[in-house]
Amino acid sequence: MAVNILEDDLMEQDVESPVTIQQPKLPKQAREDLPKHISKVCTKRKIQRYVRKDGKCNVHHGNVRETYRYLTDIFTTLVDLKWRFNLLIFVMVYTVTWLFFGMIWWLIAYIRGDMEHLGDNTWTPCVSNLNGFVSAFLFSIETETTIGYGYRVITDKCPEGIILLLVQSVLGSIVNAFMVGCMFVKISQPKKRAETLVFSTNAVISMRDGKLCLMFRVGDLRNSHIVEASIRAKLIKSKQTKEGEFIPLNQTDINVGYYTGDDRLFLVSPLIISHEINQQSPFWEISKDQLPKEELEIVVILEGMVEATGMTCQARSSYVTSEILWGHRFTPVLTLEDGFYEVDYNSFHDTYETNTPSYSAKELAEMASQAELPLTWSVSSKLNEHAELETEERGKNHEDQTERNGDVANLENESKV
Repeated sequence: MAVNILEDDLMEQDVESPVTIQQPKLPKQAREDLPKHISKVCTKRKIQRYVRKDGKCNVHHGNVRETYRYLTDIFTTLVDLKWRFNLLIFVMVYTVTWLFFGMIWWLIAYIRGDMEHLGDNTWTPCVSNLNGFVSAFLFSIETETTIGYGYRVITDKCPEGIILLLVQSVLGSIVNAFMVGCMFVKISQPKKRAETLVFSTNAVISMRDGKLCLMFRVGDLRNSHIVEASIRAKLIKSKQTKEGEFIPLNQTDINVGYYTGDDRLFLVSPLIISHEINQQSPFWEISKDQLPKEELEIVVILEGMVEATGMTCQARSSYVTSEILWGHRFTPVLTLEDGFYEVDYNSFHDTYETNTPSYSAKELAEMASQAELPLTWSVSSKLNEHAELETEERGKNHEDQTERNGDVANLENESKV
């Protein structure tokens, strides 16, 4: 019971709640019986996701007073509804219109006195063979859906019936266009296409080309590719300005190749997206030891057009600090087979450890500037540089010696002559 209470309290913590979390008031015996790992969890603040791993935004809109705005865009409202409500509205709209016009057809027949002359062959009714509300309802369905069985037909002696027939035909076409269009858009939404766009479970930080980089992997499971695919990344982190203003969940752009064009992807096989941690990066001063203490979230957004339909598709995911692995790289998944390349998605999320300094990018840059050496400097590379210099010097000495020997030989030949 005590463990359940603690888990409920942790789930109810909000993102904007203060950092200090009060301990739950439990009896002394219950506090003594708590496991040690549970008591440690109480002192840690739970990180609430802004975007879940499946791409759904963890934001709920409350206290919306201007609800009439949803009705001004009724088409989008219907498309955004869940399927069970959408189907219910679809059935209800058609049923209500059929009942409404069926009631009017029955009223016309009742006011004209057609119900009193059901068996009279000398009487010309408004609608032939209409003998009650049920038959009027069936005639309304036949008229709006243009079935036309031929048993119940309108006569030319009923001008009000002709006008009602025109009105019902026009309104029926409008209802068909609206509801069928709504269902078509609902079915053809590319949300399910995003289910086959996958992101790596973890992001990694390691050295790439002598620079500290934050990386994650994306892939497409379908053979029909995403056209004009592009990738974006956002850092979600609360901040406080110099004036003391607190900005919850502040969004900061993370450069993943916008200026070089690397953010535009040809997503045929899984790609590793890299963010160089430089002075403009929000991770410039974050080291390996400081990373677990940070309360941040990285939201990645992949956009593109579905090749089969041409509709825009968007897939999202996020990484919190516990999902960022320092000193890791992604396992290669692309291999060359006989005449084609094969992608092994079993290793898509796998990483392996690599030698990576635990310092922040700022500290590495300061150490490199003080030593006047690049970040990739090492003893072996320095020895290789010395070996290359010695080889060049030996080559020059050999060329000079050859030239001197040639000059001496020429002088001896001249003296003999």
